[in-house]
Amino acid sequence: MSKGAKQVLVIGGGIAGLSSAWELARLKVNVLLVEKSGFLGGHAIQFCCKATDKCQKCGACATQKRLKEVLQEPGVRVHLKSELKEVIKDARFRVTINRRPILIDPQKCTNCGICLEKCPAGAVKRGHSGRNTCLYEIDENECLYFKDRDCTICRDECPEGAINLDQQELSEAVQEVDAIIVASGFTPYNPIEKTRFGYGINKNLITGLELERMLRQKGRVLRPSDHQVPQKVAFIQCVGSRDPQLKHVFCSQVCCPYALRMARVIRHRSPETKVSVFYMDIQTFGNDFPRFYRECESDLRMIRCMPGHIFQGDNDRLILRYVDEKDGGPVKEVFDLVVLSIGIMPGETNKRVAELLGLRLDENGFFAVSNGFKRTSTNQEGIFLAGTSQGPKSILDSMAHAGHAAREVARYLGVLK
Repeated sequence: MSKGAKQVLVIGGGIAGLSSAWELARLKVNVLLVEKSGFLGGHAIQFCCKATDKCQKCGACATQKRLKEVLQEPGVRVHLKSELKEVIKDARFRVTINRRPILIDPQKCTNCGICLEKCPAGAVKRGHSGRNTCLYEIDENECLYFKDRDCTICRDECPEGAINLDQQELSEAVQEVDAIIVASGFTPYNPIEKTRFGYGINKNLITGLELERMLRQKGRVLRPSDHQVPQKVAFIQCVGSRDPQLKHVFCSQVCCPYALRMARVIRHRSPETKVSVFYMDIQTFGNDFPRFYRECESDLRMIRCMPGHIFQGDNDRLILRYVDEKDGGPVKEVFDLVVLSIGIMPGETNKRVAELLGLRLDENGFFAVSNGFKRTSTNQEGIFLAGTSQGPKSILDSMAHAGHAAREVARYLGVLK
């Protein structure tokens, strides 16, 4: 940390928070980065590389690179499993941060994974990037020790003695900062609300985020029910977005890009697999979108229709009902795997953070900008927005927005002209 330098609080350790922190550190501004989970990287760190025979510019690799850069930056202090508790504004911001205990000591943990393997309750969570200081954390809400203190298997089995289950007290850290960036991210839409699809009931019905993790961890798409390569895959777009019944009339902007890129990846890695994409409209993206979409049309089956119900068929296959776009007749078609392209929803902590900071939310529940020409400004002086806290964005757009927020903060602090 630079002595005597300005200090900024960044709320959220996803790609926007990481990018804001890195940009500020490059400008010799000290950063206090607060992340509520046990890992940095947010949702973006879970995404797979979508390269086929060439890069598809999805931004997944950029997330890994940015995480590495932040962890190597001495001007950034990271508080994991921490949340903002109180803010008092005077000449500066006096912030109080609640810190939950880190139960696995990153200095002792060798990332062997024995705790994950032995835990009977599934309370040990594995991160999605080896660049995080510790690859594992314990979820106190699921851990049996925190319910009746009967289970200590993870602690007993750890060969390094890295697990301390007795650290249960919340601690508080009080800091003074000169500005705040809200980069608290988004919440993926929960498709259980769309009961006609049967998510959580049909074994081979997954979300786009689950497919991202699968491709990242296993390198190819497999049916959850039998771990076989599916012969027919369907993507259903706009699940949770552009839905007046849910009062989610906004477009999530990222669903079309990630679905089409992953569909191309599936075809590239498993050429025998046929992929269909059910859509209402396709959101354009990138400078070379016309060329990319022509390739999609030649490689994928594009069906302009939103399916109705999904039913379980034989051998855990899924039956989709939809209306033929040409003659309007009803169609039943069987698929081995169906992927729901779920949308971006406002972050689950938005209301609480907005109350703490005195910020306004827009009609959709995202943080509202106070000036349309300054996309990072808020109704409170010294508080700025970055990434999807302000609305749906891709990885690369979130990084650009976060960089803009950092420069606006630097101008506010007089560090940058």
